[in-house]
Amino acid sequence: MKELINETAIETADFLTQQVFRESALLFDIETTGFSAKTCRVYLIGCAWRCRETVTFHQYFAETEQEEGALLTAFFTLCRRFPSTITFNGLGFDIPFLVERSRMLNIPETLSDMEHLDIFRQISPLKKVLKLPNLKQKSLEQFLALEREDQYSGGELIPVYQEYLKAQEEEKLSLLLTHNREDVLGMADIFPILAYCEFFNGNFEITSMEIRPYQEYEGDTSSELIFTLTPASPLPRRFSCGKDSLYLSGHKDKVRLRVRLYQGELKYFYSNYKDYYYLPQEDMAVHKSVAFYVDKDFRTKAKAANCYSKKTGRFLPQYGEWFSPYFKPEYHDKISYIEMTEEFCSSGEFQKSYLMGLLEVLKRAS
Repeated sequence: MKELINETAIETADFLTQQVFRESALLFDIETTGFSAKTCRVYLIGCAWRCRETVTFHQYFAETEQEEGALLTAFFTLCRRFPSTITFNGLGFDIPFLVERSRMLNIPETLSDMEHLDIFRQISPLKKVLKLPNLKQKSLEQFLALEREDQYSGGELIPVYQEYLKAQEEEKLSLLLTHNREDVLGMADIFPILAYCEFFNGNFEITSMEIRPYQEYEGDTSSELIFTLTPASPLPRRFSCGKDSLYLSGHKDKVRLRVRLYQGELKYFYSNYKDYYYLPQEDMAVHKSVAFYVDKDFRTKAKAANCYSKKTGRFLPQYGEWFSPYFKPEYHDKISYIEMTEEFCSSGEFQKSYLMGLLEVLKRAS
């Protein structure tokens, strides 16, 4: 088995990278002869860890098919030094593959006792928001405008490894090692993309909130509520997304969420409509205890769709029954509205809860 080790001084890292790439974490990536752990083997494992301002990069390479056991044993021995791992799709592929191979070769594994941060799983919910073509590591690198020397995929290098086993050519070995090295060290380079995950998880401050008029396509003037937010970690690239009356955009330390306001009359629908009468002339519902004094000719039994009272004001859209009381234009409308009250305007907690709901909607809709 061939082992290659080198150390490099860590470049100045942003705060998020420092938080993720701690000295307790081991970055690793594996190269295999196929996707099935039952019929394929691990031939290369690349690892990286940090000690103060130095990054150590270590590769275990099986020069023959028989060296897989030694490779796994050496890697699991290294893992005992670290309580956690960082991978890219490790929970979906690398870790299950290694666990299965260790079981088949009767080699004790240590991965099951470790904590795991999988960048792929972290960023997956934001694929549409960030307009990523796919969730490959190279696509994330391209989103962040990062360049790499290696242009191969792991699958494309399987026949290269098979050829290396026959001829032991240094050129082929270099291709294999370079790809693995850039996958491992590339993980550290894409840590800043996790800033978007932090933001959508609620790690931001509300800097300001203001109402502004805007011109609709038809020429009418409406109003929108604009939230200015400061993410906990700077967003490395500009992004934007929207849905219906919502539009979100941000870059670096500034994010803006525009919410179109509804100004006018809406209806509050009573859930216990059987306890109400509908008054057609007044176009409203009243409780039976009050309607008892209304002439029978001027009242009818209320139905779910006409059991309401009306309110005029300024309202915010909500895409679920997040807050009550809520209002609608009509009973069957899917979007409901909450009144923009003094309580909402003065409560940062209320605003944060509302924003978290909108961010979840934008994640699903983008």
